[in-house]
Amino acid sequence: MNSDYSGEFPYKERIYLNNASTSRMPASSIDAMRDFLVRYSEYGPDSELAVSMVKEHISGLRKSISSIIRCQPEEVILTQSVTDGINFVASGLKLRPGSNIIIRGSSHEHPANHYPWVRAGRRAELRNIPIDGFGCFESRSLESAIDKNTGLVVLSHALFNTGAILPVEEVGESLAGRGIPYFVDTAQTVGCITDVDVGRMRCNFMSFNGSKWLCGPMGMGVFFCRKDSAEMVEPLQVGGESAIFHEDGLVYKEMPDRFQAGFRNWAGVVGLRTSVDLLLRIGIDKIRARNTMLAKLMRDELSKVPGVTLLGPPEDERRTSIVSFTIKDRDPETVVKRLEKEKIILAVRDALSQKVIRASPHFYNTESEILRTVGALKN
Repeated sequence: MNSDYSGEFPYKERIYLNNASTSRMPASSIDAMRDFLVRYSEYGPDSELAVSMVKEHISGLRKSISSIIRCQPEEVILTQSVTDGINFVASGLKLRPGSNIIIRGSSHEHPANHYPWVRAGRRAELRNIPIDGFGCFESRSLESAIDKNTGLVVLSHALFNTGAILPVEEVGESLAGRGIPYFVDTAQTVGCITDVDVGRMRCNFMSFNGSKWLCGPMGMGVFFCRKDSAEMVEPLQVGGESAIFHEDGLVYKEMPDRFQAGFRNWAGVVGLRTSVDLLLRIGIDKIRARNTMLAKLMRDELSKVPGVTLLGPPEDERRTSIVSFTIKDRDPETVVKRLEKEKIILAVRDALSQKVIRASPHFYNTESEILRTVGALKN
């Protein structure tokens, strides 16, 4: 298959290297959303034809997502963001008195996977694993934090600021043997790397969004909840879609309806489904290989620029395609703003108490875009 996928993303005016924040959408996904909205209106919203069409798209999306993360379709709950899924667990997990929750890196973590747990610390002890210069941790640090009162362990699969990939499968294996619930934030890996398998991770819960590496629309996310873990979490919302009222009280429906009260982003479902199916046709393994190549090219070229310091693990297999760096005596905010004036989009992020410049190429980016970006930085 052709290794240049830029034709699916026919946007030529700017070089966009901020996919770790929000990716561009394929033209086919935008067209699919437009076509759906027209047809939905033609059928008449809430008509039998419209309802049937919506159900088919939802079912198709769940099947596509389940093939990427290797779960059952009914374990896929549709949300509006990764933050939604994190809050489902942070606010709804049923904890015993005296429980503790273990997180990593504290303020080095993305706010979406930090603040909800800080709030959860009001009802459970919050324990923080210390980290090294890449944002990684030693297994003995985690082991020393775990005890008989540990109610949950929380990790990011990969870090938003350095791209470092954490050993989520090894941790999951260790926790499963002791029956400790496990939450993984995969916002920076689903659609970007191939090793996202809930079975191998042995996680109870996972959250990610559709607008980063999956190239879907804003306002779409996914919360994975293992079927045998659903009772651990009290749903944050309740409605006619998620529960039934009997004479003896309120009863939640089966998965995935249990957690989906009031979801209505049908156009978002269509857009995300179209994008995910495109990625599946290309192959997530090919996407990972191309992302790795683009990131390596950028790191190699940046290493030749005087004053540049690269962050993150040097080994390709230990990081995503995120390339974070600093330039001596140059303010990251100023650099990124100047690049945007030259129609090159990067980002500024916090990493280990400093501001860094972050590039995050995806499979549709080209080698020439990488070289032009490094050339602009040199100037």
